[in-house]
Amino acid sequence: MYYLLRQKSQLKRWAAGLMLLITSQQVNAQLRDELNLPDHDSKKYYLGIGLIYNNSRFQVSQHPSFLNEDSVMVSEPQNVGGFGLAGMHTLRLSNRFELRAIFPQLLFAYKNLTYHIKHPDVSKNEQPIMTKRVESILLGLPVHLKFRSDRIGNFRVYMFGGAKFEYDLASNSTARKAEDLVKLKKYDFGVEAGIGFNFYFPVFILSPEIKVSNGLSNIHSRDVNLKYSRSIDQLNSRMIVFSLIFEG
Repeated sequence: MYYLLRQKSQLKRWAAGLMLLITSQQVNAQLRDELNLPDHDSKKYYLGIGLIYNNSRFQVSQHPSFLNEDSVMVSEPQNVGGFGLAGMHTLRLSNRFELRAIFPQLLFAYKNLTYHIKHPDVSKNEQPIMTKRVESILLGLPVHLKFRSDRIGNFRVYMFGGAKFEYDLASNSTARKAEDLVKLKKYDFGVEAGIGFNFYFPVFILSPEIKVSNGLSNIHSRDVNLKYSRSIDQLNSRMIVFSLIFEG
């Protein structure tokens, strides 16, 4: 009798385990059916395109001779918005890590410098406060290492960091007649870091992301003969970039 009861108890446990296994398989199948692009995470390499909005400014370091400047009292930066386009190339390294190269990245960036003039030259239409806009067309190559969270349904979070190299197609460092200009060098490099979110749709992935991009090199081509240039020693680029990335 004890043996039969024991066997009956084991059969109940096996039946319960079998039912649990079947239920689990059914839930997994249903979940897989509801997932968009369920096989995307197994791709070794995939492409994307990014629509970019950037907010740019200079980090200004005044030249030591600024205290002796007899025309410019103050020079300060202002934030200005811009836009751009980028191609995304992503290589899957593991379940957690991806390597991403952004090329070509084309940014139209604008940075303002506001000057307070001690003795405005009326003949040159100068005012006590003058704003000079510095325009850049930046062809860039950022490279990022991405760290991805687990995928929860059709959503995932990722963080990234890396370096960038930029070439300014609108550089005016060789301009000769540039009395009212602030000249910029052609090349810049820096570091970037940010966070993004993957939203999986039936035919594509939408990834809004935000990053901070800081230039490390001095991009100011100083000219002691120019009033708006000689008061400044170094200019470093500072940028906050918001992107909408479409990947497939």
